[in-house]
Parts: sequence; structure tokens; C-alpha cells
Amino acid sequence: MSQAVPTSLSGAVHDRLDALLAPADADLARRYPGDPGARRPVHTVYVPADRFTAGTPRAWGDRALAALDEHAPDAAAFAAVLDLPAALAGPVYARVRAKLEREPVEDLRIDFEDGYGHRPDDEEDAHAARAARLLAEARRTGEAPPFAGIRMKCLEAPVRRRAVRTLDVFLTTLREHGPLPEGLLLTLPKVTSAEQVTAMVRLLEECEKALGLAPGRLRFEIQVETAQAVLGPDGAATVAPMIHAAEGRATGLHYGTFDYSAALGVSPAHQASDHPVADHAKAVMQVAAAGTGVRVSDGSTNVLPVGGTEQVHAAWRLHHRLTRRALARAFPQGWDMHPGHLPTRYAAVFAFHLEGLDRAADRLARYAAGAEGDVLDEPATARALAGFLLAGLDCGAFDETEVTGRTGLTRARIEAYARPGAAR
Repeated sequence: MSQAVPTSLSGAVHDRLDALLAPADADLARRYPGDPGARRPVHTVYVPADRFTAGTPRAWGDRALAALDEHAPDAAAFAAVLDLPAALAGPVYARVRAKLEREPVEDLRIDFEDGYGHRPDDEEDAHAARAARLLAEARRTGEAPPFAGIRMKCLEAPVRRRAVRTLDVFLTTLREHGPLPEGLLLTLPKVTSAEQVTAMVRLLEECEKALGLAPGRLRFEIQVETAQAVLGPDGAATVAPMIHAAEGRATGLHYGTFDYSAALGVSPAHQASDHPVADHAKAVMQVAAAGTGVRVSDGSTNVLPVGGTEQVHAAWRLHHRLTRRALARAFPQGWDMHPGHLPTRYAAVFAFHLEGLDRAADRLARYAAGAEGDVLDEPATARALAGFLLAGLDCGAFDETEVTGRTGLTRARIEAYARPGAAR
């Protein structure tokens, strides 16, 4: 029992402060619950709805492997293209090939927006129903990626009814084939106001009632690709109230490289995810999303690795550089638009995690043991270290044996450090 020390304030003072701050405490907990801790994909692949088949993920993996066979048939050749450290050449190449064979696509979005265009209503209806049937089939056969869903059209007046109908047809048909997939994701593009986000929430509530789903079952991503989404007429960052208008249903903010760049007058030759206007928009997204549990995603490159070997290598180098840049800037997810982007997506992600494995594992092990090291880590940093290791495990950069051997910690223990308030 601690020794009594003199104080001047009564217990009533503490009670009054608790009462005064109770509403703010509750609001903070509601608005900023922290990261959910669940797996997140390292990319999102967009495929036009009319081109999607149940075998699309496997076809992308096969095409990516064929690109490696043709343009980088061994570890040394691949490492030379991407300037990978010699020590990582073999491990990265082997793990990339294994990933492309095992799980080539982590997140697939069947696109009814820009990649699909405007079609007659009966044609889009048919494609929406077909997409649902094929996704259900892929789930049954084990060919579906961990995450999948559709990108509908936006809620702007000219296409609003079409967007709602496509979502309705897709969800109704998918529901006819059994429970909705756990990894179902919906994407709302070209959002310009918090009111559109509220409208999406109300729409999903109606879908849940009509389909007999539990309240809150349907969630969605917000695409940040308009100027109005970043800065409103009042000078405020519109994306922040968008997150809270989602009432807990928003899972992510996805940056739209080309729509946003064009909206700001960037010429086509300079529209890229590392342009200053892109960095500004994504920085606003990061601050708005911090602590909310809503995750941020980078955009894409439209430079495709096609043609001769020299052209493919140039596109690979660009994609690899942009992916590494995004990872260093805390954007662990981006869009991939072509099967040839998969080798460099995974090469960048795997090398990034392998390079940081020893240091992160050592720091977390020291923190867990209460031992001193050359870096003084705090609980927030321990969460980040644990999150880094879990992300590497989830994507296949390394396996649990490699992490446990370095940290002495089980995955469950690492997960406890990654989740604020979890028991250790």
C-alpha cells in the first residue's frame, strides 16, 4: 500500500471533471476508435464489369508469371531491373512468384464506373447480375480473392438512379446465392460532399432491410478524386466530415490519381501519384482519417508494362518506385491496373518489409521484455512495430516462423500490441 501524501482537492473535483468531459470522451471514442486491426490488402485491382470472370484473379496471376518468365526469368535479372539489394534478390523473387501462384490478387473491384462507361440499362443490369453470380461462383471454388466487390457509378444527379439500380441488382443477386462474402467491399466514386456520403448510408440501410441483413453489414470506400472532396467552399477539408457522415460504415479513402489531377488542371503528361497536388490531397486524407479506423489508399499509374522488354522494364521501374515511395509515406495500399503491375507491387511490398524485419522485430522484442536499446520506444511506436510485422505476415513477405524466431512472440501476442487496449 502506498504511503499517504497530502492533497488539496476533494473527490468531488474529480467527479465534476468526469461529468464535464463525459460527452467529449464519448464523442472521441465514437469518432476515433482506432484501426480495426483486421487484414488490409496491399492493392486493389480494377476490372471492367464486362470483362470480369470467375477466373480473373487466376488469369492475372498467370499473365504476371508469364511477364516474369519473358522479361525477368531469374532473381538476378529481376533485381537488376529494380535495383534490389543483392541479399534480397533471391528471397524477393521467390516470394513474388509464390504469391502470384498462391494469391495473385488480394482485392478485386468489379468496375461499373470509368472503366466500364455508360451502357444501355438492360446491358448494365445484365452485367451487374452476372458479376454477382460469378463472384459467388468464385467464392465456392476458392478462386475469389480475400476482398472483392463493385465500384458503382457516383451519386451525382445524372447517373444517380443508375448507380442505385446497379448496386441493388448486384446485392440482390449475390444475396440469392447465400450469405454475403466477409470480404465484400463497395466503392463510391467521385464524392463531392458529405451529403452524398449520408445518402450512401441511407441507401445501404434500405438495402439491409430489403435483403434481411444485419444493420451495419454493408460498408463502403470513399474515392477522393474531386477538388470538392479535399477543400470545400468554406475553406475546410471536406473529407473530414465525409468520414464522420459515414456513421462508421466507411472503410477507406482511395485517392483517384487522374480525375483529381485533371480537376486541378494538371496536364496529362504530369498526372501521377507523386505530383505535388497528389501529395497535398493525400496528406489531407491521412490527417482526416487518422484514428478513425478508416484506411487510406494511394492511386495508380497508367503507364503499363507492355511491349518489348525495354519498355516493360521502364514501366516496372516506375511502378516499383511509386509503390516504394507510397509505402514510405504510410500508404500501404494502391491500385493496380494491369497484370504486369503485380510483380512490381509485390516486389516493392516484400522488399520493404524484409528490409525492416530485423529492426522492427528487435525493437518490439526489447519493448516486450522491458529492455533498453538504442531507441526509446513508446506504446504508440510498439503498436506501429506490431502493425508492420502483421502487415508483412498477411501479405506473405515473411512467415510466422521468421517473426517468432526474431521476437520470441506469438502472432497473438503481436496482435495484442497492435491493438490499443487489448490484453497482453
